[in-house]
Amino acid sequence: MPAQNHLSQNQKQRLIKILKESDDNYMREKVLILLLINDGKTYRGISEVMEVTYTTVAYWSVHGVPDNLDSFLDKRSPGNFRKVTP
Repeated sequence: MPAQNHLSQNQKQRLIKILKESDDNYMREKVLILLLINDGKTYRGISEVMEVTYTTVAYWSVHGVPDNLDSFLDKRSPGNFRKVTP
């Protein structure tokens, strides 16, 4: 588990701005997880408060990079999917 206050002031301000301004619910959820971890909350506590699984909190604590906002984006392929038959 990352240490309390592991985010720099710049990173924290950027994440708070994204939390307030983003229209993407999934991105806001991931950013909030990082901010709560920075405040010293436990994974179990975060998962209970946010009603997400423990593994989701653990995953984003490792894979969410505060300096790379693309790490929070949904990577599922958007657009037109292939049809089974032409």
